[in-house]
Amino acid sequence: MNFFYYGIIANILFLSSCSSTKPSPLPKLGNYDLVYYNKNGIQYIDTVYPKIPTFNYLNEDSIWVSNENFKNKIWIVEFFFANCPTICPLMNQQLKKLVAETSPMKSHLQFLSFTIDPINDSPSKLRAFKIRHGIRSKNWAFLTGDEAKTHVLGIKNFLTFAGKDEESAGGYAHSGSFSLVDKEGYVRGVYAVTNFDLTINQSEYDRLKKDIINLIKYK
Repeated sequence: MNFFYYGIIANILFLSSCSSTKPSPLPKLGNYDLVYYNKNGIQYIDTVYPKIPTFNYLNEDSIWVSNENFKNKIWIVEFFFANCPTICPLMNQQLKKLVAETSPMKSHLQFLSFTIDPINDSPSKLRAFKIRHGIRSKNWAFLTGDEAKTHVLGIKNFLTFAGKDEESAGGYAHSGSFSLVDKEGYVRGVYAVTNFDLTINQSEYDRLKKDIINLIKYK
């Protein structure tokens, strides 16, 4: 094991031991429903949070995949497009960094990159994109599918903006955030790691990494 990986593990152990007490559970995000019911004459209220709905996409190997292919994993999700000239390269650099820094935990994690420009981002183009950027991680999938459904999925379900915008560079606009989804399919955090002025919000990056560790450790 080289010094690089010693550094990764030491960093993870440090983050895991910063507090001697169990951290507060991460909130579940999204528009929730209140369900009222009676039991033994007593009225109860359940808060029902939305889960990520079933989806089907082609991956970079032209294989159809769905939620089932990534079940029992914590997801770190971005919405991007391969021809993006501004924020996307920085987003992918940050995800690539995160993949490396969470390598000892990779059995728990799945990284997902949804293209918001499927007309241009075919599976073969996404595969070439991965190769060109030196992305070799087996737990990082690039997905392409129905454009309108993808935009809705980003906004409504993953809680990050993604859509067409003729005035934006490349014809699309999207946030520079990543979404964190637990193993049950609930969104547990949205992290504005990449700013629109093309700077990195290090505190948001660190918060994302810490929350990933806490999800693994405390579920």
